[in-house]
Amino acid sequence: MMIFGHTVDRETRCIHYRGTRDIIAIKFRCCGRYYPCYKCHDECERHETGTWKVHEFDEKAILCGVCDTEHTIAEYMDTGRCKNCDSEFNQNCRLHHHLYFDIGR
Repeated sequence: MMIFGHTVDRETRCIHYRGTRDIIAIKFRCCGRYYPCYKCHDECERHETGTWKVHEFDEKAILCGVCDTEHTIAEYMDTGRCKNCDSEFNQNCRLHHHLYFDIGR
C-alpha cells in the first residue's frame, strides 16, 4: 500500500507522530490517499480535507502499519488494536477523529 507524507519508518510513523503506537495510516476521503496524519496531508496536498460520513464507516480507510491490514472505519473506532496482528493503536488519535470522521462535533 502506498503511504504518502513524511513517513520516518515502515510502520507509517511520520515526522509529526512517531511514538511506539503511532502505527496507522488513514485514507483521506478527499483524495483517496493514505497519510500517517492530517499534518502530513495538509503539507502535501493543495485541497481541503474531507471527512468520512457516518454512512461510509464501512469503508476500508485505516491501515495497520505493522501488518498492512486494512480496517473499516467502524472497526477502527470500535477497537484500539489491529484485528489481524493485535498491535495496539495510539488511543490519543481519538482526539483527532473529528478531523477525519463526521462524528457530530
